[in-house]
Amino acid sequence: MGKGFYISKRLGLVFLVLGISAVVSILALSVIYSQEKHKNKENSTVVSTAVPSSKSPPSNKPWDKYRLPDSLSPQFYNVTLWPRLEMDERGMYFFTGTSGVAFTCLKETDLILIHSSELNYTLTPQTHHAMLTGLGGTSAPVILETWLQTQTQLMVIHLKDKLKVGKSYWLHTEFRGELSDDLEGFYRSEFVENGVKKVLATTQMQPTDARKAFPCFDEPAMKAVFHVTLLHPPETVALSNGIELGTESITINNQEVLRTRFEPTAKMSTYLLAFVVSEFTNIQSSPEADILIRIWARREAIETGQGDYALKLTFPILKFFEKYYNTTYPLSKSDQIALPDFSAGAMENWGLVTYRETSLLYNPKVSSSANKQWVAVVISHELAHMWFGNLVTMRWWNNLWLNEGFATYVSYLGADYAEPTWNIKDLMVLHELQAVFEVDALVSSHPLSSREDEIATPDQINELFDTITYSKGAMVLRMLSEFLSEPVFAKGLSNYLQQYAYDTSVYTDLWQKLQEVVDADSNVHLPASINEIMNRWILQMGYPVVTVNTHTGGISQQHFLIDSEAEVDSPSQYNYEWFVPITWMKKGVNMGQHWLLSKTATHEPMRTNSEWVLANVNVTGYFRVNYDPQNWERLLAQLSLDHKAIPVLNRGQIIDDAFNLARANIIHTTLALSMTMYLSEEREYIPWESAIKNVRYFFLMFEQSEVFGPLKMYLRGKVQPLFDHFRVITSNWTQMPSGHMDRYNQVNAISLACKTGVDGCSELTRAWYRWWMDNPDSNPIHPDLKMTVYCNAIASGGVEEWDFGWKMFKNASIAAEAMKLLFALSCTTEPWLLNRFLEYTLNSSAIKKQDASFVISYVAGNVIGQPLVWEFFRGNWEYVFKNFGGGSFLFESLIQGIAERFSTQFELQQLERFKEDYAAKGFGSGTQAMDQAIETTKANIKWVSENKKQVMDWMIKHSA
Repeated sequence: MGKGFYISKRLGLVFLVLGISAVVSILALSVIYSQEKHKNKENSTVVSTAVPSSKSPPSNKPWDKYRLPDSLSPQFYNVTLWPRLEMDERGMYFFTGTSGVAFTCLKETDLILIHSSELNYTLTPQTHHAMLTGLGGTSAPVILETWLQTQTQLMVIHLKDKLKVGKSYWLHTEFRGELSDDLEGFYRSEFVENGVKKVLATTQMQPTDARKAFPCFDEPAMKAVFHVTLLHPPETVALSNGIELGTESITINNQEVLRTRFEPTAKMSTYLLAFVVSEFTNIQSSPEADILIRIWARREAIETGQGDYALKLTFPILKFFEKYYNTTYPLSKSDQIALPDFSAGAMENWGLVTYRETSLLYNPKVSSSANKQWVAVVISHELAHMWFGNLVTMRWWNNLWLNEGFATYVSYLGADYAEPTWNIKDLMVLHELQAVFEVDALVSSHPLSSREDEIATPDQINELFDTITYSKGAMVLRMLSEFLSEPVFAKGLSNYLQQYAYDTSVYTDLWQKLQEVVDADSNVHLPASINEIMNRWILQMGYPVVTVNTHTGGISQQHFLIDSEAEVDSPSQYNYEWFVPITWMKKGVNMGQHWLLSKTATHEPMRTNSEWVLANVNVTGYFRVNYDPQNWERLLAQLSLDHKAIPVLNRGQIIDDAFNLARANIIHTTLALSMTMYLSEEREYIPWESAIKNVRYFFLMFEQSEVFGPLKMYLRGKVQPLFDHFRVITSNWTQMPSGHMDRYNQVNAISLACKTGVDGCSELTRAWYRWWMDNPDSNPIHPDLKMTVYCNAIASGGVEEWDFGWKMFKNASIAAEAMKLLFALSCTTEPWLLNRFLEYTLNSSAIKKQDASFVISYVAGNVIGQPLVWEFFRGNWEYVFKNFGGGSFLFESLIQGIAERFSTQFELQQLERFKEDYAAKGFGSGTQAMDQAIETTKANIKWVSENKKQVMDWMIKHSA
């Protein structure tokens, strides 16, 4: 048994079934395999006794509802799967399996509803999909009929008599499924090793795809224990959530296979289940470690040391979280595996975490500092889930933000512990806060938490995997931790995890545990309960802009919208009013915290006639800040006189807030532009990155207009000193800066310098790239500079440079290098090359499906490529939707990337027409992204019409 694993005495009876069903499973798989060899695909599909159309009208029948009834409770499963890693005679990859589930009846019912999708069942002699037996001496009712309800993805089993409350039963099924390459459920991944194509079988169950691997009660609250057995080819190794109990060779139909059994899992949700069958190898922790840690990947990757960094990080991060949560790691082992084909960045399967190769593997000779940081943060994110999400799980997907927002927040804490010199916690402001502010400033945003009955279908669930859930969730929890203090926050978390271990919860359970700690701590003073404070942040969308008037000491808040005239049609019980914790300083001196609990208030200490005031110190609060014009001028004067008097995070905040307040027509655009004037003296990464991100909007809006020339000239003057600074400290580009953030800012300096025409920049990147072209086996470009060098060289080159980049991409054996080249190939200015690149995304042998959506987004970011992508997107809509419409992050970013330059009435009409044309079929997980694209386009049109002339005039005036 695993650590913390418990089964009641009553359920102990059902273990008697396991020994028998293990034998039955092998025999059944043999029968299925034999049958499948003689049946075509059509005949293998079950003919139901009643199969309603997938478009049948909604009814009140239980099988027409997406949520399972609460009449049955699974206790444990016995699952045996046999993936075939070679094509059958019809050119198909498939898997066969048997599954038994022990469940207890909680409410009297004559129906068993269990999730099943895209599985074909071997019929019993009674032409049913399943067999039912009673446990512990209980007799099972006779099955009258069974069918598959395709729309709601349910197997429906109608019984002659009702199941008895408190009694346990065993449901046995035998089935076959396709081992497809769709990156969902139980699927196949392919790669080439030493010129030979290899196939592996792996899983991605979250959120609703465990039902594609075996019939199951596929809801997060339906936790159970899983006993897994995998059959696999002799040259392969099998992995699952539990440690391997043993592997033996057996023969089925004259075919030798290995059978691996695994330790029973802890009690957990179906979406956390994982299986992998591959020829991978591993490196592992020393035998003395109290947790077995293994890093799995392609043999070449492991042998070249690409898993070493992940292995080095995992143990200290696990130990950090053990201390942070005050809870021991719940399992006996931690496997982490890098997959060649994987739709997400990573997946927190309990005990067997799956990753994209770029999220787990690191090679210091090829991978950049950004690649290294990504590996550290993603590993930390997934390991944080081992407790928060896996040990304690949200009851339903409407509270997904609690899982993902929390893991996103503490991932920076874990990575900071593992790499303390990086100061990585500061990057939350850039990567999470500023990023989500853009989306959450739209009327098409959504609250963090919804009612359960608002989230039912797989598409609705998939839509929740967005930046609001991850980044806003992280930032409101960070704000909570800051005003409570980290020790109080961590103690509440520990109490929460201990009470709800191996169970599910809702967000109010966490509020309660935190409140108990607050009530016992005399040093914590809150103006209201945690429930009252935090519900305003999670039950209504958006965030406030807080305006400070230093003449009167007045403070006010209003719902910040990027289009100030947009109409909000989503009512809020709190009337878009928040309880806002405001930390502030006066002329460099911290003045503590003040709570704004209403629309307006007065805080006398903020009144001043000569000293600058700064609110939201170190940007710990989830809000923007505006000031009276005089205080803006004082801040601008301070930046010009001695910018270091203002904390570095707040320098980035001032720039980001000013530009977005200007877009919302709250302050003048020229005031926002003025905040960049001091940048010729700035050397820190965060302010520069904030500026570049916001100036990018000007590029998007004006790159094809007469404003672009003066814009380039102004920015050239600002970035020239930064470019010269890095040229000097790197001894004319022969060394690299020592600081983590400095390395990032060097990339900014070169990238913006080349973009704006700084003398020597383009020649530098072209020379590096040309040297590599002449010596393809010896790349002289430092990994940190590769992406910007590749991009600029290909942009200023022609077909020769592009073809060389494509050749290097196809030959790349390290995923991080491949992704740099994939981005750089989108930088060409040749339309025909961009069109060819886009066509490659339709061919998975040219560009993997997991990367195709990125290519489309990359090309859309190119001013020449954007209209090409728009035509490509509409012309290949069926393919794009089929392959990317189910994965929210991919599809959301795809739609946003395509529409981000739209700023004309014609483009808006095209976008709205496109939405109308496909409204009947819907946009899957991209539904909200489509609405957000339309809303953003309207805001862009308005902003350009109102600001084009003044931006032009200001740039000309300040470019001299």
